[in-house]
Amino acid sequence: MTYVIALPCVDVLDRACVEECPVDCIYEGARMLYIHPDECVDCGACEPVCPVEAIFYEDDVPAEWADYTRANVDFFDDLGSPGGASKVGKIDKDDPLVAVLPPMGEDH
Repeated sequence: MTYVIALPCVDVLDRACVEECPVDCIYEGARMLYIHPDECVDCGACEPVCPVEAIFYEDDVPAEWADYTRANVDFFDDLGSPGGASKVGKIDKDDPLVAVLPPMGEDH
């Protein structure tokens, strides 16, 4: 099991979760952040610091955002497991689910 970042993060990219993550497994895409499912140690430190409540334990992702579980996995298909987001930096792509979304405002 792992944690998942969902729709409320799109175009927000607050990064409080990145600063809180003890294993550096939260990667930045073009429009949202993604948790690497193999690098996450399920500590839960990221969840309470998210200002838009976009982070959920995998079993607790709301049904309307269930596709974000897959998106957090598929984002890493080409990237693999680099072993730390800080050494990779921002990745100029997103999962197709996110890439096709219209720009998000403050009230999504």
